[in-house]
Amino acid sequence: MKEKFEQVKQYLQDMGIAIVSEDPREELVVAEDEESGIKNLVIDCEAPILVLEQVIMKVKSDSEGFFKRLLQMNRELVHGAFVLDEKGETVLFRDTLQLETLDRNELEGSIHALSLALSEYGAELLEQAA
Repeated sequence: MKEKFEQVKQYLQDMGIAIVSEDPREELVVAEDEESGIKNLVIDCEAPILVLEQVIMKVKSDSEGFFKRLLQMNRELVHGAFVLDEKGETVLFRDTLQLETLDRNELEGSIHALSLALSEYGAELLEQAA
């Protein structure tokens, strides 16, 4: 799968997305495109899937109504979803793609979906941030 990791890095470079750090042994990169709102996007080649994950915000402890709203937002997302971490304290954007058949358009679509979600829901999300 090493060649897939290199291919993912090439796709990111072709899209003009900066790789700010990488761990070749884990086949993981951290990418940024601040103009699109993408900061510290973790892209992990976990065969058979590619995992994209970006921390969005910490949530307040009394956020049950907000969790319902996140589910409603997810309905409108083109790719991926807003999810909670294991402790239920942090909202992340997460998407997974099939690594074996991955092409640039798929990866680009997922990253654009994140950017679109942030532009569409960013202000609302910030209102709920801890």
